[in-house]
Amino acid sequence: MTKSLTIKELTEAVGDCITPRMVRHYHQLGLLPQPERSPSNYRLYTQKDVIRLQRIVALKQQGFQINHIRKILSVEPEVDITESLMEQLQQQYRAVMQQISQLRQTASALEGLLGRDRNCLILQAEVLSQLKLLEVETNTGLGGLEQLWSGLDNHVHAHPEAFQESLQHLLPDLSNRSEIEQDLISQLVLACGDVSLVSFVRLSCEAIATSREVLSSGCQVVVDVPTVAAAIDQTRLAHLGCQMETLIENPHITTAIEAEHAFWQQREWCEKLQRISQGCVLVVGYAPSVLLSVCEAIDNLNIKPALVIGMPIGFSHAPAAKRQLMQKNVPFITIEGTLGGGLLAATTLNALVASLIEKPDCHCYLSR
Repeated sequence: MTKSLTIKELTEAVGDCITPRMVRHYHQLGLLPQPERSPSNYRLYTQKDVIRLQRIVALKQQGFQINHIRKILSVEPEVDITESLMEQLQQQYRAVMQQISQLRQTASALEGLLGRDRNCLILQAEVLSQLKLLEVETNTGLGGLEQLWSGLDNHVHAHPEAFQESLQHLLPDLSNRSEIEQDLISQLVLACGDVSLVSFVRLSCEAIATSREVLSSGCQVVVDVPTVAAAIDQTRLAHLGCQMETLIENPHITTAIEAEHAFWQQREWCEKLQRISQGCVLVVGYAPSVLLSVCEAIDNLNIKPALVIGMPIGFSHAPAAKRQLMQKNVPFITIEGTLGGGLLAATTLNALVASLIEKPDCHCYLSR
C-alpha cells in the first residue's frame, strides 16, 4: 500500500520553498485536487500529488499564469494541447512583451539619466530638479519633458562618451565575480547595449582558467561561420600562436538562417565537426544545430573541446542547445535563452584573449 503524506511531508518532498499555506492556496485555485482526509481530518497526499505540485512550481517559475497552468495540467499527456490554449498562451506572450516594452522605456529613461559621466553631472542635476516640478499630465508638460531630453542630448556633442564610467552607474553588483569575468561581462553589455544581458550570462567554474591555459599554449580556435571569424581579433590570436579554423567554409553565409540550413543540408560540415582537434576552443555564434551537434558529439566522446563558447540565436533550438551545453562536463560560456549572436560570441573570445595578453599573471579567477 502506498504511504500517504501529510501536507508538511508533501512540501518537503517538493522543496523549492513551498509551504503548507501555498498548498492550501493551490487547492482553492483548483490547481491541486482536494486530497483524502484521515480520521483526524488531516489532508493525506500521494506521490501523484507530489508530481503535480512539482509541475505547478516548474510552470510558475517559467512565468505561466495560473489559469494557463490549470489548463495545461488538465490536458492528458497523450492529447495535444488544444488550439484554444495555444491562442491563450500567445495572448499571454503578447501581454508580457508589452510589459517588457514599457519596462524597457522606463529603463531607457533611467539609463539616460544614470548613464552620464562627470562631464554631464551638472546638467543631470538640473534635469532631476526640473523633473520634480514637471506637469506631465498636460501637453505643455510633455513638451517640457521633451525639452529636458533635448537639453541632455545636445550636451553630448561636447565630449566623447565615457563608456566604462557609464557602466559603473548601471551594472549590478559584480563583486562576487573575478576581475576577468567583470571585464568580460562589461564587454558583452557594450557589444549589445543591453545591461539586462548580465542576468543571462553563464560561465562554468573552470571556464576562465581553462581559456587562459589553452590559449596561452597556442590551441586551435574553431568558429562556426565566416561572419564570426571576421569579428575575431586574429592579430592577437596569432600573437598567442593560435590558429583559427572555420567550420562552415562558405563566405556567402551571413545569417543564422543560412548557417542553420547549410549545416543541415550539407553533411560535410557535420563530418568536419567530428574531426576538430582535441583541446580546441569552439565558438558557436549563429546556428543552434551546430551547438546541438557539439553537445551530441561530446556525449559520444567523438570530440573533446577545452572550452565551448556557445551563443547561437533562435527561439526554440538555441535555448535548448544552451541548456544542453550547461549540462555537459566541459567548460563553457553561454547566454541563456534566445539572446546571443556572432558579435557576442566573438566579443567573448576577444575579451579572453585581450585579458590574457594584457594581464598574463592575473590570478583573480582562482579565488572564485
